[in-house]
Amino acid sequence: MSLPDALSMAFDGSRIPVELRDNRYLLVAGQQGPYLQGRGFLWIDLQTGIGLGGFYFVPTNGEPTPALNLFSKQIKEDALGLSQFPPAFVDDFIQWSTSAHVGPVVTRYFITGNNKKILLEHDEDFCVSADGTVAPLDGVCEQLNAEAADLDVTAADYLDQVHHVTNATAWMLSPSQVSWLDVRERTCGGVLACRINITHQRIHVLTGRPPIHR
Repeated sequence: MSLPDALSMAFDGSRIPVELRDNRYLLVAGQQGPYLQGRGFLWIDLQTGIGLGGFYFVPTNGEPTPALNLFSKQIKEDALGLSQFPPAFVDDFIQWSTSAHVGPVVTRYFITGNNKKILLEHDEDFCVSADGTVAPLDGVCEQLNAEAADLDVTAADYLDQVHHVTNATAWMLSPSQVSWLDVRERTCGGVLACRINITHQRIHVLTGRPPIHR
């Protein structure tokens, strides 16, 4: 199913009000569509004409699940992280994710204007708040960082296997990914910081995106 058709099904009959923020940022949302538990949104910057959309659902084709696909015909990058998007979009995206019960750590893809499916990397640091202060070292934020890295590396391996097409099916980790997981286990054991660091290195090998400096 195409993204427009999937979104149309999610929006059909939706009672969620259309939101206009600062007389500039328009957000249209629909939840609990009949297609694979789908829920989605469209976001438009009325001043610049930038438009972005998203569709969250539970895939049945072997890819990591559940998954959130963001998309825009205006973006044609080969690798992306959330930090590369306009701050106004990120704010509204977080608000939508919360109201739609989409957690902060979920498999995320971006479908580009080249009709290419790429990883939308979790380049947030869950141990650093929006104002730059460091969160208490209670282990929870670091566990979120580890879970996000694990989801990203699995999704990056899936995309590498299917050559970034949007309608592929794949059911297994690649042999190289299995070998890498063994190396990570032997290198890091249960040391979380080590596992996160090595996982990010693997993600950037698979995606070609420059490393995150934290």
